[in-house]
Amino acid sequence: MSSALRWLIAAIKVLVEFLVIIWTTLAIYYSNLPWPAVRLGLALAFAAFAIWAFWLTRRRRMPVVAIAVVLGVVAWWLTIAPTGDRHWRPEVAVMPRAFVDGDHVRITGVRNFDYRSRNDFTPHYEERELDLSHLTGLDFFVSYFMEGPVAHTFVSFLFDNAAPLSISIETRPEVGRGFEPVASMFKQFELIYVVGEERDLVGVRAIHRGEPVYLYHINTSPESARRLFLVYLKRINELAERPEFYNLLANSCTINIIRYANAAGRKGRFDFRHLLNGLIGSYLYASGRLDTALPFDELRRRSLINKDAEVADSAPEPQFSQRIRASLPEMAR
Repeated sequence: MSSALRWLIAAIKVLVEFLVIIWTTLAIYYSNLPWPAVRLGLALAFAAFAIWAFWLTRRRRMPVVAIAVVLGVVAWWLTIAPTGDRHWRPEVAVMPRAFVDGDHVRITGVRNFDYRSRNDFTPHYEERELDLSHLTGLDFFVSYFMEGPVAHTFVSFLFDNAAPLSISIETRPEVGRGFEPVASMFKQFELIYVVGEERDLVGVRAIHRGEPVYLYHINTSPESARRLFLVYLKRINELAERPEFYNLLANSCTINIIRYANAAGRKGRFDFRHLLNGLIGSYLYASGRLDTALPFDELRRRSLINKDAEVADSAPEPQFSQRIRASLPEMAR
């Protein structure tokens, strides 16, 4: 065996061991043990032992012992199950449900909060009744915690006889917690599909959180939009019956939007912008799902809706939804 190949195998072995140590340490720290100090102590103890066993000691059996501990943690981690019974934050306290009867759809748990500031609001949930035959299109929102390659994405379904209906795939944090990217990969948050009015889901982000929010109209047929809507409704009911964990890399907003678009008939391959979803606008543009009459940079600039949302802050639906689209390019209205 050549020296270069031996070095390559050794480097791969060290990398795998490093990743195993990192994952197992975090799995212990983010486990279901109720005592933070104990979780931290066990995580640090494992990391120290694994580093010694894999890289420092000359005892040949120690790596085997470390691997056995890792397998034990994996078995423990697999037993941690999602639940629908926690002290949820009020924004995610109610799981929506959908009832489909032919062309008619009734959705309960539709969020329509009245916000005075980011954390000062009056909770309000209501029912919406809609007809699939009046579903005409789909809009796509990209909301940035800060400008960069990572964002939150969600969609609004458009109707010709009613206000749009937004559906946002999110974590379901308990009171006192917010979104934590690393924790979200270790069974710390359940998954929820927040169904709500745009004046809530869009307004809280664009106005009260100060997040840059971009609105893109998707080039799709009413039939495709209806198929996607029904996929969403099916998943909403599945989650109400069987909770699932949110996972930033496998069960999150953009990943699921793409997954459900595939189920509804989308044809296309995986793209790195599905994960780096702050770049998803350029992906939609390049794949022909946005209007290409304008260069993408100009379309993106004109798709920023924060100023229009602020002007429409106190407007009820459907006026809020109409006003946030007032400055969009003609084809995107």
